[in-house]
Amino acid sequence: MGVVVNAVATIGSFITAEAAELSSLKPQLDELGVPLYAVVKEDVGTEVQNFRPYFKGEIFLDEKRRFYGPRERKMGLLAFLRVGVWLNGLRAFKNGFIGNVLGEGFVLGGVFVIGRGEQGILLEHREVEFGDKVNIVDVIQAARRIQQELLPLENK
Repeated sequence: MGVVVNAVATIGSFITAEAAELSSLKPQLDELGVPLYAVVKEDVGTEVQNFRPYFKGEIFLDEKRRFYGPRERKMGLLAFLRVGVWLNGLRAFKNGFIGNVLGEGFVLGGVFVIGRGEQGILLEHREVEFGDKVNIVDVIQAARRIQQELLPLENK
C-alpha cells in the first residue's frame, strides 16, 4: 500500500493551512486507495484536537520523533527575520488560520508520498522555512504513480 504522510512540525497557522489543503485531496486519494496520514511530534494541551478539523486523515503521535530522522531539521529564532516566513504567516492568517505558540516550535516538517514495496519515496517535500507548503498538484500526481498491487493468478 502507498501512503501520503504529512510530517507535522508544530501545529500552528502554517500547519493548519497546509493540512486543510492536503485534506482537499482526500476524495481523490480515497478513490486511488491511498490513505492520508499525519505524524505529529508532540501533543501540547489540546493542539492535536484543535488540528483534527483541518486534517481529514489519521493522526499519529511520534513522541520519540523517529519519523523526523536521526538528525532533525530545525530553524532557530533567526527564522523570524526571513521575509518568506512572514509572507507565509500572513497568507495563512488572511485565509483564516490561526495557531498557537505552544510546544517546541523549531523542527521543520514535510510531506511525503511513499509508494508500494520497491517504489520507495515518490515525492519528498521538506520544509525549507516555516510555512513552506507542498504543491498539492505534485502530491496527487505522485499518488497516481503508486503501483496497484497485482493479484496473483491461482492455478486450478
